[in-house]
Amino acid sequence: MRNYNFLSFILLGITLASCNDTKKGENTVFTFDISKFKEQYQPQEAIELGISNPNSKAVDSIIYYVNDKKIASKKGLDKLTFEFKDQKLGYQNLKALVYYEGENSEATARVELVSNVRPKLLKYKIVNTFPHDTTSFTEGLEFYQDTLYESTGLKGNSYFRKYDYKTGKVFKQINLDAKYFGEGITFLNNKMYQLTWQEKTGFIYNATTLKLEKTFAYDKDIEGWGMTNDGKYIYQTDKTEKIWKMDPNTQKMIGYINVYSGESKIPSINELEWINGKIYTNVWQKDAIAVVDPINGAVEGILDMSGLRKFVKNKTAEVLNGIAYNPKTKTIFVTGKNWDKIFEITVSE
Repeated sequence: MRNYNFLSFILLGITLASCNDTKKGENTVFTFDISKFKEQYQPQEAIELGISNPNSKAVDSIIYYVNDKKIASKKGLDKLTFEFKDQKLGYQNLKALVYYEGENSEATARVELVSNVRPKLLKYKIVNTFPHDTTSFTEGLEFYQDTLYESTGLKGNSYFRKYDYKTGKVFKQINLDAKYFGEGITFLNNKMYQLTWQEKTGFIYNATTLKLEKTFAYDKDIEGWGMTNDGKYIYQTDKTEKIWKMDPNTQKMIGYINVYSGESKIPSINELEWINGKIYTNVWQKDAIAVVDPINGAVEGILDMSGLRKFVKNKTAEVLNGIAYNPKTKTIFVTGKNWDKIFEITVSE
């Protein structure tokens, strides 16, 4: 536990105690019996769902829902045991639709599902260092066809470019309109996708010519932060603990996961990179990278990157941000906003 608390400190800055967020449904006829509810559950656990009937109504049946999905029907006041093993981490919204005496009434409650994974502290080795433009407010970093691409933020100074990372020579740069604050990028199916911060606008470019092909509006009321893809779907962050899953063909969100390190959710996850079936993510304002299971959101590993600071000479350097996996060399490239260096690293347990 001591080691786990240390890892939580790296990601959060503090070790969070669990908070009591079990909520009792506000219903004058029926309520969930929360007498045995816990504040937090883990995926290997189950919860017993039952209804309190303080007015002794004649109950015909109850339909139980978890996160608006029907899970079972029960006769009378029969209870239900629900296993959490297939649920995504985060708050579980419980609902019971109770049929009684020719009427029906709802009872609601909420419990939190947290990770049962204890993250491993990973180590890294610097293989090479390369020059990085100190004017680049890095938001996205990605390799495509052996070439490094980078997107930057700040209104009036947002652009993306392809360049030779060994020398810093820029092959091509596309500037965004001054009204946009550029964010993450990713390449999929010969397209380059790009987000903007608070403008709720995304762009799709031809990956070969870098010509703009389409502008799209976010279908959720969220900010745009980091981006990556698994070869089929796009994943993006929005400043919270969520990683959204997007259909690249429609640009519609089709789900999300919540990122948890043990009992604590990790807010402000930022730039993303898909590496060997896992999502590597920067955590805003932390010199750390979390390795996340894309299925359930559990943090499996943590890279403490604070040691890179001593090599960064630029006094205006901001937060660590930018992760790019080079499949050719099987190494990872990392940098930060306004850093003067890009680091090529290998990672191991």
